[in-house]
Amino acid sequence: MFEKIAILIADDQEIIRHGIHFHLDKQPDFQVIGETDSGEDAIAMTTQYLPDIVLLDIKLSFADDARVIRQIKKSCPNTQVVVLTSHVGDERSFQALKAGAISYLGKDIKMADLTDALRDAAKGNATLHPNVAARLLRHIRGETVASFRSADKLSSRELEVLKLVAGGLTNFQIATKLEIRESTVKGHIGNIRNKLKIVNRIRLALYAWEQGIIHNEVFACDPLFTAENRTNKFSTVLEL
Repeated sequence: MFEKIAILIADDQEIIRHGIHFHLDKQPDFQVIGETDSGEDAIAMTTQYLPDIVLLDIKLSFADDARVIRQIKKSCPNTQVVVLTSHVGDERSFQALKAGAISYLGKDIKMADLTDALRDAAKGNATLHPNVAARLLRHIRGETVASFRSADKLSSRELEVLKLVAGGLTNFQIATKLEIRESTVKGHIGNIRNKLKIVNRIRLALYAWEQGIIHNEVFACDPLFTAENRTNKFSTVLEL
């Protein structure tokens, strides 16, 4: 029906809608066919215009988010729903994906990455916010989000050690970087595991990445954080 990728933007914040609309209008392969600030209008407009993608904020007024997604997919199975939201750390992500959303993105995403995700969605490919991907991985493995405890219980030194563990550094490398004994590092890691109720080092690393405690840029210029460590940041050596 449309020569370009047709997109409907549904967000209750006018400045967000207009900003995205303005950016997408400058892309040669996108056509924004409408905007709305409500879930009910999103359903009606999708049925009327049959867009390729509905870019949907899941905190819309007067609508149950999962129901809106289900209704869109029921009425227009070929329309992809891409969620763009500020809520990337709770159960709403699972509800949206189960309801039929193909992608789940945070509003902190860069515009270039958003356009890439929309192009991927039009091809039937999913894009997930890193927090959502990590939670989904844990869910598949049968782990519950509630099994993790708040990192607020950690001391500043323990938090520092946790970041380095998540970065893929060994106990020896951590000790070298922090100028402390390796046995002290082991003691800190034991305390961290006890406080967070996490049984091993790999799950500590996953926890730190999923919670946003660690980011790629932290180690970008660190000589101890080698290319091998960056590649294998989730394959941390199982040390005590």
